[in-house]
Formats: sequence, C-alpha cells, structure tokens
Amino acid sequence: MRTAESREPTLFAVRSMKHFSGTLMLRVWLALMLTCSAGLSTAHEMSMAELEMQQLAPNDYRWQWTAGNRSGENTLRPEWPGDCQDDDGVLRCGEAGFKGRLGMAGVGEKFSAVLVKVQWADGRNSVYTLTAGQPSVQVYGGADDTRGLGEVVRAYTVLGVEHILSGYDHLLFVIGLLFLVGFQRQLVWTISAFTLAHSLTLASAALGWITLRSAPVEATIALSIVLVAYEALNKRQTLSRRLPALVAFGFGLVHGLGFAGVLQEIGLPQQHLLAALLAFNLGVEVGQLMVVGAAGLLVLALRKQAWALRLRVPVLYGIGSLAAYWTFLRLAIIVA
Repeated sequence: MRTAESREPTLFAVRSMKHFSGTLMLRVWLALMLTCSAGLSTAHEMSMAELEMQQLAPNDYRWQWTAGNRSGENTLRPEWPGDCQDDDGVLRCGEAGFKGRLGMAGVGEKFSAVLVKVQWADGRNSVYTLTAGQPSVQVYGGADDTRGLGEVVRAYTVLGVEHILSGYDHLLFVIGLLFLVGFQRQLVWTISAFTLAHSLTLASAALGWITLRSAPVEATIALSIVLVAYEALNKRQTLSRRLPALVAFGFGLVHGLGFAGVLQEIGLPQQHLLAALLAFNLGVEVGQLMVVGAAGLLVLALRKQAWALRLRVPVLYGIGSLAAYWTFLRLAIIVA
C-alpha cells in the first residue's frame, strides 16, 4: 500500500506534465499569432502573376510578363501549345496556330495563380487562369475560345479554397464564432448566415453591382474579429449571444466584399462567368468547412483535458489583440 508521501512525486509529475502541456499549447498558439501578424500584408491578397499576349498576325503573338509581376520571369515557365516557339518575346505558332494545351511550370510555388490575358487581332480578349491544381488549359486559337466548363470549375474552386485557408483574418473570424457559439445546433444557423451573407456581397461586387474601396473593407473585417472575440469573452446575454446568426450575417456582408476584391484581381472568364463565380464561392465554403471540421476534432480530442479549458481566455485575448493591431494598421492606411 502506497503512503501519502510515496504518492507525492507521482502527483507532482502528473501536475507538471499537465502544466507543461498547457504551456506548450500556449506557446504554439502565440507562434501562430506571430505568423499571422507577419502575414498581415497579404491577408486578403493572393500571389498573382500576369502574362499578356497580343496577336500580331494570324499565328504570331507578342508576349510579356506585366510590370507588376516581372519576378514571374524567374519562377514561372510557360509551356506553349502545339508547335508554338518563342522567338525573343514573339510566339510563332506556324500553320497549326495557337491551339492545344497551354501550361505553366512553377505555378503554385511562389505564385498561387497565373493569369494569361490574350488580346486577339479583332479587339476581343480571352483570360485563362492557371493554378497548381490546374496548371494547364485547352486553347483553341481564337476569341471564340471556350474553355471546358469542368476546367473553369476546377480552377476557381481551388482558388477559393486557397484563399480562405491563407486568409488569416477570415479564419480568425470563423474561429471567433466557434468560441462564441460552441459546437451546438445554433452553430449551423450561424455558419449558414455567414455563408449566405458573404455569398451575396461576393456575387454583387464581383459582377460590378457594388463598388467600395478595399481599405475601409479590410479595416472593418479586422474590427469584426475584435468584436466577436470580445463577445465570446463577455458572459452577459448580449445580442451576439442571443442571436449570433444575425451578427454573423451582418459581418458576413463585409467579409464577402473582401472575397470579391481577390476575385476581381483574378478575373472572371466571360464564357463561364457564373460558373466561375459559383465555383470560387464553393471553394471558400469547402475551406471554411475544413477549418470548422478540424476545430471540432480538436475540441473532441481535448474535451477531457482541464488545461485545455483554461486556454480559452488567453486564446481569445490573443485573437482580439491581433485583430486590434490589424484594425489600427488598416485605419492608418486609410488616413495616410
């Protein structure tokens, strides 16, 4: 039979391990916060490269990287279709014409996507979006070029997923909602309201029905994270606790404008404009559900750990503090 004295070292060891685990988790969280802070300047921006082509003759095209993305010359390599050959900035395609698979080696490494803009001799334009998930597209050699619907849907779905997973502020807002509502039935309505709201403004802004400056939108998005973190810490029955879906809908309208800003940078193919818009929004939702699912698994794994429960307050303070920093920084940009 073990005495109280003999149990002391064991109890001390168990408590020490729990304290060490809690401290380790807190340090990991702080490291993530610093990483997010370092990535502030690209919270809504996707690394895009643009390649412009102009038809000079039936089978000759001048091509160049645009001024804002000239670094693409060092990391990206076009893979021209058919028998097309580059002759010092002029693509000569011979009798076969500009037809076949147009690819881009290196996409997905430094750049999330590459836009290839082709200006045809008759004044019309075509835009092709290449990503790591879809590094090549089929081209048919004219302004009536119609990419397959499947290619457009795949490309823009991948771009939507990439954007939400790299958009630290969007992710922190969703995580803040999880802290506010918890994993219960009300969460379904809250996430659905957020989805509906940002889908409405995403579509409206992407189609040109709404036009707002990006700086105020970015500042408001950061402020929304501060408010959600505050409400999650507040123990009183405020409007946010009684009707979280209403609050999520209101802030979702602003977040949708942030998504639209990225989509406008990427561009939409006129041939399948609606399909591309829906696919991008679908990708955003898939990425969002991935985050909610991962958070649910983490909560399930740690539900019996007392030290994990004590992390709730410092994590929310970390989210709120980082979002407040973002808010002040973005407001400074507006003033400047």
